[in-house]
Amino acid sequence: MKFPIYAGVAGIALVAGMSHAQDLKFPPGEGGFNWDSYNAFAEAHDLSGQTLNVFGPWRGDDQALAESIWAYFAAATGATVNYSSSESYEQQIVIDTEAGSPPDIAVLPQPGLIQNLVSKGFVEPLGEETAAWLAENYSAGDSWVGLGTYTGPDGTDALYAFPYKIDVKSLVWYVPDNFDDAGYEVPTSMEELIALSDQIVADGGTPWCIGLGSGGATGWPATDWVEDMMLRTQPPEVYDGWVTNEIPFNDERVVAAIDGFGMFALNDDYVAGGAGAVASTDFRDSPKGLFSSPPQCYMHKQASFIPSFFPEGTELGVDADFFYFPSYAEKDLGNPVLGAGTLAFITKDSEAARTFIEFLKTPIAHELWMAQTGFLTPYKSVDVELYGDSTLKKMGGILLDATTFRFDGSDLMPAGVGAGTFWTGMVDYTGGTKSAADVAGEIQNSWDGLK
Repeated sequence: MKFPIYAGVAGIALVAGMSHAQDLKFPPGEGGFNWDSYNAFAEAHDLSGQTLNVFGPWRGDDQALAESIWAYFAAATGATVNYSSSESYEQQIVIDTEAGSPPDIAVLPQPGLIQNLVSKGFVEPLGEETAAWLAENYSAGDSWVGLGTYTGPDGTDALYAFPYKIDVKSLVWYVPDNFDDAGYEVPTSMEELIALSDQIVADGGTPWCIGLGSGGATGWPATDWVEDMMLRTQPPEVYDGWVTNEIPFNDERVVAAIDGFGMFALNDDYVAGGAGAVASTDFRDSPKGLFSSPPQCYMHKQASFIPSFFPEGTELGVDADFFYFPSYAEKDLGNPVLGAGTLAFITKDSEAARTFIEFLKTPIAHELWMAQTGFLTPYKSVDVELYGDSTLKKMGGILLDATTFRFDGSDLMPAGVGAGTFWTGMVDYTGGTKSAADVAGEIQNSWDGLK
């Protein structure tokens, strides 16, 4: 029998280095969490004596966070949860599935790898009911259904993966004091963002810090810019066709998105150090210009992780803040958000595996991680006041306000393109040696060479 929800859960072990269920981070019944969803889930599922094996990408502090959530699944169901990971988790999941020894649940941040596993028959479909649930309960729900939908071995598309734990990339970082001193307001449209950039130049300042340097991965920050510009200039269906190459990379709409990035990056007046410094400036050093006195720049576009490279002691929300990289008001394409994240899927069908997917549908499975760190969700029913800090809450709000979500496009492309010629092409483009059309043509030629 499983243990009572609010009573002793001390005997429920989480093996393979996991905590024990008595170490529940937040005592059931306390705080503002949706404990009703936890109770209803527990009453509906009894997995006593069963084991759930979960394999994922999280290690170190992230593993501890994940395990703190799995502990509630164990406490509610009576199951034993065994979580494991690997430094080479992408290769390990392929080895395990091909060897016939997969985990019950796998969690990956690579949709392309999931498609590969699905096409080989190693992943179980989640069913139309779960697809309908995502469409109804996630903001921009159709986007999330699309992200979790893959083509099976029979050539039929179906939902195979459940998006859980999301990252946001469509962010512009700034220093509020710098804006206040200059009398600038946060722009709410792309037209206003461009006007603000021009105003900063007119006032004798430099609006942007942009850096593409990243060792062997130099160029990747520019791919996020291009992807965001694609979503702000074209319908999401065009973006989808682009990342699968149904729409060629050298299509005029893609070339226009590259030039949309160039509108910022190739303008000497817009960029700290001039356009010639963009490709050679390390992306980790690039935001430092926000914090110099006087500021070397006023804005920096980068994903939610970039505060790790801000000066020590920077207080988010006070010393630095961010706003949504806005869409064009005149194009009426809504509020698209570019991001990434992880998806959970079943690689060994079992009652415990199916029940785990049901657990991810509960508000409690999201709120318990929200209240800690490093977790964002588009789940409309969660209490956003539970986010661990105001920065996460604000990013979560961007997800909830999104009308479209799309996964990082370069991660959806073949590695030779998305992590190869797309990167190098952006370096050539920002270096001024090749036009957007020339670069796009070369990238398309490289894609053709992989077919």
